[in-house]
Amino acid sequence: MLEAMDPRPVGMFDSGVGGLSVFREFRRLAPRERTVYFADTAYFPYGPRDPGEVRKRAFAIAHRLVEADAKLIVVACNTASAAAVADLRQLFDLPFVGMVPAVKPATRASRSGRVAILATPGTFDGDLYASVVDEFGTGAAIDRVVGHDLAELVERGEVATPAARKAVRAALARPVANGADIVVLGCTHYEFLAPAITAEFPGVSVLGTGEPVARRARDLLQELDLEAPPDAEGALDLIVSGNREAFLEALPRLGFAPREQEAEAQS
Repeated sequence: MLEAMDPRPVGMFDSGVGGLSVFREFRRLAPRERTVYFADTAYFPYGPRDPGEVRKRAFAIAHRLVEADAKLIVVACNTASAAAVADLRQLFDLPFVGMVPAVKPATRASRSGRVAILATPGTFDGDLYASVVDEFGTGAAIDRVVGHDLAELVERGEVATPAARKAVRAALARPVANGADIVVLGCTHYEFLAPAITAEFPGVSVLGTGEPVARRARDLLQELDLEAPPDAEGALDLIVSGNREAFLEALPRLGFAPREQEAEAQS
């Protein structure tokens, strides 16, 4: 059997740096793949925006990634997935992978029967979240926690600071005190705050979706014969719609090396 050889890039997008938590896992699982990452910082944050506006941005970005010859697109944002991923799959003739909060594994793993879901208003208000909770959330009491200003901290790269610890403590103290033993991260920005949450609440488990989504993207590439050639070298190409310099300045604080900071011109 011949090994698939498709040198085209994988597209990925978010309102800012958050989706890089998915890229980090995807790079580990599929190191030969080139990724074109669109950071829509001109419209950051998506969470408080009207779903129609988020959907419009998702369509525009998907068009841009298709122009970049993307072979698969990862919607690396829970809010955009809730607002647009179903329509994107209908409109474009290529595979899309979206984000879904890890409600199912959380409710199964919880010892106390109580789970806290930390997400944006846009994620909580979407039909996708409601359907996941209806299907998988009946086994536990679920506390919905809106992460006010947490994405903004991450966007500035402030993830290992006293301000980050204070912010996650303020957000999660009540549900943890009420017995929640698992925190589900319903925003890709929040994945960068997992160490701060664990440090602040040592007895609480943290579940994100970066690794499962990256694995799903890798598996789809294999299933559809879209994998990069065996001799390909993975790379990250950045498109930044807003302040490019501010975006690049945050990357080292999030654990990304200087060689990964080469970006295209603003879009």
